[in-house]
Amino acid sequence: MTVMPQIPAAVAPVLFKAACPDCRARFELSAGALRLAIGGSRRTTFYSFTCPECGSAVRKPAGERIVELLTGGGVRTLRLHSTG
Repeated sequence: MTVMPQIPAAVAPVLFKAACPDCRARFELSAGALRLAIGGSRRTTFYSFTCPECGSAVRKPAGERIVELLTGGGVRTLRLHSTG
């Protein structure tokens, strides 16, 4: 995932480059099209979106850098809590 700051954020929203593992399409998504879930481990920290080409629900792991980029770009974040 790459941030595409085309013009200053005050003028236009940030766009994120993404790809679908099912149909292999590449596209740009706005912050509103992405969701970030932050869990207690790498396995439970991920971002998700719906592919605009084929409609598949896509879920990909999010490391520290991806979390920084997505939160900085205004992506809605859900913090997951363990129930144990």
